[in-house]
Amino acid sequence: MRLLVAGDIDPVAVDNPSGSSPFLLLGDHAGRATPQRLDKLGLDDHALARHIALDIGVEGLGVRLAQRLDAAFVRQTYSRLVIDCNRALGSEGSILPVSDGTVIPGNHGLDAATRHARAAEIFTPYHDHIAATLDRRGGATLVVSLHSFTPTLAGQARPWRYGVLHRGDSDFSNAVLAALRSRVGKDLVGDNAPYAMDGADFTIPHHVDPRGLDYLELEVRQDLIADEGGQDAAAELLGDVLHAFAQTVPGDGSGRPFR
Repeated sequence: MRLLVAGDIDPVAVDNPSGSSPFLLLGDHAGRATPQRLDKLGLDDHALARHIALDIGVEGLGVRLAQRLDAAFVRQTYSRLVIDCNRALGSEGSILPVSDGTVIPGNHGLDAATRHARAAEIFTPYHDHIAATLDRRGGATLVVSLHSFTPTLAGQARPWRYGVLHRGDSDFSNAVLAALRSRVGKDLVGDNAPYAMDGADFTIPHHVDPRGLDYLELEVRQDLIADEGGQDAAAELLGDVLHAFAQTVPGDGSGRPFR
């Protein structure tokens, strides 16, 4: 039995698909839709608007950055609670039965066929599209994975405005970290904070490592981009910072330089 039926949206959305800059923007957790067959996973609309269901503000931020940078923005439209596209299939974090203390009724007691359907119809098309996009570009690309984080978690305030997550192997990440700290303030831009890139992350290692690409996994505090005004301001700042690196990336080998 298929998971997605008539009336369900496509799992992959692409903004500015013909963008010619060296950046490819990704939004693993940009959407919050749930397939009709899953009946909202047994949750109410309030729960599906919380950070447990999506990275709040990332869709609007990514669309604006795509316009400013002339970059393609590939994003997942379904909630991370259906299946998390930044976690390996079968891993503990792939389909969560509980998230930040909230029980997810629709994720309990799943059989193998149910898990396979979510992987085959939501996770795989998203990552296949990213892979095809990178292969089609055929040259140097800076992969920018956009995420957002809550101002508080488990009662603890999180003072950072931005966070750069990396494995210590990214010149691009180091350069953006330094540039953001210069613009925003050292104490307000986390170096592997509020999260660190560790073995749980899937998207960046899966796509950049085999292709030898450089990357940026960027976290933005959600209250900064919860509305359109905040998304405009963040896109302006990040657009300026990222644009400074556009000319450092070689062309794609076809004679067409990146703009």
